[in-house]
Amino acid sequence: MGKMKVFVADSIAKEGVEEFGRFKDIELVVKTGLAPNDLAAALGDSVGLVVRSATKATREIIQAGTTLKVIGRAGAGVDNIDVPAATEKGILVLNTPGGNAEGAGELAIAMMFALARQIPQANASMKAGTWDKKTYAGGVELFGKTLGLIGIGFVGSVVAARAVGLGMKVVAYDPYVSKDKAKSLGITMGSLDDVFKAADFISIHAPKNDETKGLINANAFQKMKKGVYLVNCARGGIVVEKDLIAALDGGQVKAAGVDVYDKEPCEDWSLAKHPKVVATPHIGASTNESQVNVSIMIAKQMGAYLTKGEVVNAVNKVK
Repeated sequence: MGKMKVFVADSIAKEGVEEFGRFKDIELVVKTGLAPNDLAAALGDSVGLVVRSATKATREIIQAGTTLKVIGRAGAGVDNIDVPAATEKGILVLNTPGGNAEGAGELAIAMMFALARQIPQANASMKAGTWDKKTYAGGVELFGKTLGLIGIGFVGSVVAARAVGLGMKVVAYDPYVSKDKAKSLGITMGSLDDVFKAADFISIHAPKNDETKGLINANAFQKMKKGVYLVNCARGGIVVEKDLIAALDGGQVKAAGVDVYDKEPCEDWSLAKHPKVVATPHIGASTNESQVNVSIMIAKQMGAYLTKGEVVNAVNKVK
C-alpha cells in the first residue's frame, strides 16, 4: 500500500514540512500559488489538503478532491473553506486556534499606538522632509483609556492582557465566555451596547459568521463615543466598510486601524487609502513565530487524524 498524499496549496513553514515528515505513511506534495482549475486538477488522489488564507477551498475544489479525507487550515479562520461542502462529503476540517494569537494580538496593540500618536502619518511627513510638529502634537495616551473588546477568545485574551498591562480599563463583549475567565483577565464583561457606550478604543476579535457579519454598521457607530478609535484585525465583513468611511468622514470615528477587508486583495481601495486609516495587508498572523506555530500544529493534527484517527481542533463533524 502506497503512502497517503497530503497536498500543500499554500506555503507553510519548513518546521511544518519537517513535522509532516515524522509521519512515515504520509507523502507531502507541495504546489503553491495554483489557480483554482489547476488546483482541482492537481489534487489527484490526495487524502489531505493544507491551506492558509490565500487558497479558497471552494465547493468545486472539494468536489474535485474525490479522495480527500481532511482539510487543514494553518490558522484560525476557516471562511476560505466551504465547510458545509466538506461536511457533505465526509471531509473533516481542522484549524489551529491559538497558534497565531500572539502575533495577531500584538498587531492590534500596535494599531492602537499608531492611531493614538499618528505614527505612520508623522513618519511619512518626516520622510518627505517636513518638520510638522504642530500637526502631530495632539496625540492621546492609552493609559487610563477604556478599551472595548468584541470577542475574547485566543487573540482577544492576548489583547486584554496587554491592555491591562498598559493601564487601560477593559470591557468586553463575548456571549461565549464565562465571567470567571473575564475575572482572571482582570476585565469587565458587558453587552455589545455597554462596549459601544464605554470604549475610547474598540478592537474586534470575533470570527466572521452569520452572527457577526455586518455587526459593526452605521447603527453601531452611532452608539459609540464620538471620536472613538476602531481596530479590526479579525476578519473583513464584520465591519461594513462604507459605514466606517462615513463615520470617519463625519468624525464619529477618529481613526481606524484595519488589517482585513471585504475582498482580499483589495478591489475597492477607498477604506485602505482613507487618510484617517492605518492600513495593513492582512498580516496579523504573519509573524515568523506564528507561521511556525500553526504549521507545526496543522501537521501534527492532520498526521494524527490520517494515521490514528485522532481528532484535534475540528470545526465540523463527519460520519
